[in-house]
Amino acid sequence: MRTAFLETEAAEKEYCMEKIIFTAEDGTKEEFYIEEQTRINGVNYLLVSDSMNDEANAYILKELPSAQEEESEYVMVDNEVEFEAVSGVFSQMLDDDVELEK
Repeated sequence: MRTAFLETEAAEKEYCMEKIIFTAEDGTKEEFYIEEQTRINGVNYLLVSDSMNDEANAYILKELPSAQEEESEYVMVDNEVEFEAVSGVFSQMLDDDVELEK
């Protein structure tokens, strides 16, 4: 399972974006930028991208319930029905013409 831990950092852009560090089971880390967030049926979701460029790859992360309140733990949404539902919400929230594909 790949998990992500939220780490707030200002990105080099005209506005402040939060950065999330995604840690794989083998310990490798990837940085993603939080583009949007929403809460559906009590579950928090993040729309993240791997770059601040216009041609970035986007992913949807789901927050896992955690006993610790200091760090949030996320996993990539891989259930097709859940992905379609959440991506539809994010598509409505975004002003740009963005296509989200699994």
